[in-house]
Amino acid sequence: MPRLTRADLERLDADDALAPFRERFTLPEGVIYLDGNSLGALPKSVPDRVHAMLTREWGEHLIGGWLKDGWMVKPLELGDRLAALVGAAPGEVAVVDTTSVNLFKMLSAALAMRPDRRVIMSNAENFPTDLYMAQGLIAQLGGRHALRIVAEHEIAGAIDNDTAVVMLTETNFKTGAVFDMAQITAAAHAAGALTLWDLAHSAGAFPVDLNGCSADFAVGCSYKYLNAGPGGPAWLFVAERHQKAAHQPLTGWLGHASPFDFALEYRPAQGIRRHVCSSPGVIGLVAFEAALDVMLDADMTALRRKSVALCDLFIDLVEQECGDADARLMSPRRAGLAPPWRRGSQVSFAHPDGYGIVQALIARGVVGDFRDPDIMRFGFAPLYQRYTDVWDAVAAMRAVLDAGEHRAEQYRVRAAVT
Repeated sequence: MPRLTRADLERLDADDALAPFRERFTLPEGVIYLDGNSLGALPKSVPDRVHAMLTREWGEHLIGGWLKDGWMVKPLELGDRLAALVGAAPGEVAVVDTTSVNLFKMLSAALAMRPDRRVIMSNAENFPTDLYMAQGLIAQLGGRHALRIVAEHEIAGAIDNDTAVVMLTETNFKTGAVFDMAQITAAAHAAGALTLWDLAHSAGAFPVDLNGCSADFAVGCSYKYLNAGPGGPAWLFVAERHQKAAHQPLTGWLGHASPFDFALEYRPAQGIRRHVCSSPGVIGLVAFEAALDVMLDADMTALRRKSVALCDLFIDLVEQECGDADARLMSPRRAGLAPPWRRGSQVSFAHPDGYGIVQALIARGVVGDFRDPDIMRFGFAPLYQRYTDVWDAVAAMRAVLDAGEHRAEQYRVRAAVT
C-alpha cells in the first residue's frame, strides 16, 4: 500500500461524521487517550447530571427522591435503554451490582436450570475474575461441578452432554479477538447447554445482538466503552424465555415480589426485577445515565466502521514506522464490518520490553496499558479519537524506541496497576 502521511489523516478527520462527538468529552490537553478499553473518557454532561442529583434530588428532595426522581426504578429504566445497544428487548436488562457479582448470579441460575449437568466450560484466555467466580460458586455448591478449560478454537466442538453452561468473555481482553457468538451459542443449544457471555469489552465497542444470536445470559460493565466512570454500575441480561425458570442466589429485598410488604419469606419478583438484589447506587446510575445519552446518540454502524479504520490504521502505521522493533501483532489483523467481528476495538502488540514502552509512551502523553506477560494494549473509542491521534501515537512510539526511553531505570519495576 502507498506510504501514509499525516496529511492523509487530516483529510479523514475533516470528513469524519463522528468528529462532533469529541466535543462532548473532557480530554486533557496534550494527551492521546488510547485506554478507553479500561476506562472510558469523561462525558462533559456527567458532572452536571451528578451535581443535580446531589444538590437538587438528594439535597432538596431527600428520601422523596426514591419516588419523585425515580431512583428506585432506575436499574430497570437504564436497562431498557441499554438494551438497544446490546440487541436485547425491554425487560431483559437490569443495571445493577458489579460484573463479578452479576456473573455469579447468572452462572448460578444457569446451573440450576441444568441440574443433571456438571460442567462449566470456559477458556484460559477468559478474564480471570470470571474463572475465579466460577471456582467460588463450584465450592459453594459442594464441589459437584467442574470448570473445564478449553482452547479458544476448540470451544464449539468440545461442548457435550455434560456441559451445563458455556461461559465466555466475547472479546479477549488481551488480544481483542472476538468469539463468534452466534456460532458458539448455536453449538451450545444443539448440545442442550446454555450460554453466559461477558460483554465488558464488547458493549459500546461494536454492535452486539444478544437476541439475534439467541444468547441465554450476559453480563457487562459500564466504565469501558460506555464511559460511565471508574467502578460504574454493571448490568445483566436474561433472555425473556428464561425469566420464569431463572432464579438467582442473592435473594435480596428488591428482588422480592413485594419488597415493601417486609414479609419474612422470600418470594421472587417476576421478570428481570428478580435479579436485582439491593438498593441501587444512585450516584453511579445517574453518571451512567448521562454517559448513555451520548452513546445512544451515536450510530453504531458508523462507530464500528470508524473503529475498524482506526485499528487497521494503527496496525499499518506501527508496522510501517516501527517494523524493526520486535513488536508482534497479537490481535486479528483484519476485522470486517459485518458479524462475526473477529476483532473488537483494540489492538495489542507483544514486545519483550512492552511494559517500559507503555510507560514511556504515557510519559509522552500517549496513554495505553500493559498486560502480562508482554502485551501492549491500545483501545480505540471512535467518538473521541481522531485519525491524526493514531499518527501522533505511532510517532511517539517511534521516538521512544529510537531514544531507548523504555529502558529507563524507573520502568524496571512494575507499578501495582499496569
